[in-house]
Amino acid sequence: MISNLRILRVRTPLQRSIIWLPTCGTMLLIGGACLATALLVIIASVGQSDAADRGPTKYQRISTQYIAALGDPDATFGNGAESWGLWPLDPGPRGVKLTNLEQLEKSGGVAPARWKFDHTDWWLEEHGLIMEQPTFPIPPGKYLVTGDREVKTVLTIHPPDKKGNSRWELDDQATLYDVTHLACRSARYTPASGDGSCSPANVQKAAFPVTPGGAMPPVEGCQKQDYAVLIVIAVAVEEDGR
Repeated sequence: MISNLRILRVRTPLQRSIIWLPTCGTMLLIGGACLATALLVIIASVGQSDAADRGPTKYQRISTQYIAALGDPDATFGNGAESWGLWPLDPGPRGVKLTNLEQLEKSGGVAPARWKFDHTDWWLEEHGLIMEQPTFPIPPGKYLVTGDREVKTVLTIHPPDKKGNSRWELDDQATLYDVTHLACRSARYTPASGDGSCSPANVQKAAFPVTPGGAMPPVEGCQKQDYAVLIVIAVAVEEDGR
C-alpha cells in the first residue's frame, strides 16, 4: 500500500519499551519497538520505489551518522556537495567544553576522544561544545536522511565532475529544510585575519544553548559558516553488499 511512497511521514508514539538515542550531544526519547518497525518500513518502501524507477537499490541500516550540509533551505537539489562533510560518529558527546580549552591546548590539541583540534579551522555545536571536524568531502552515494521531524527521504550525492563540482538531490521534492535537524546547530570558524585572534576563548558562553533552527553566534576575529545538520539512518549498498 505504501510501496510508491518515498517521502514518508511517520509518527512514533512512545511505548513502554523505550531507548535513549544520542543525537548531537542530546538524548532523544524514542519508542524502541516503533523506531525499529518504522525504519524497516521506510527502508523497504524506498528500495521498492527505486527498483521500480531505476533498478533494485538495497538500503542498509547503520549506526546514526550526521551530514554537515550547505545550501538553500528551500532547494530540493543543487551543486556544491563537494563542500559537505560527514560525521561517522555523533560529534556532540565527543566534544570539548569551552571551559576545558586550556586543557585541550596543553594536550597538543588532542581531545579525550582522540580527535585533533585545529586552531585555524574549528567547529562549535549548539551547546557551545568544540567539535571535531567532519570528514570532507562526503562520499558519493545514496543516504536515507531525516531531520527527526516528519520527512524521511533519499539524498543522492553524485560523483564530482571534471571541475570537481558534486551535485546533490533529494527525492520527491523534499527540501533541505525538511531533512534538517533543527535542534542540531553547527558552525565552522576560521580566522578573519592572520593575527591569530580567532580562538574559542573569544566565544560568548551566554549565547548557548542556541535556539533550534537559530544561527550560531559570531566570534570575534573569526569568519563563521553555519551548516545544516542532516541525520543519516541508512545507506544504499550494492547487490553484493559492498
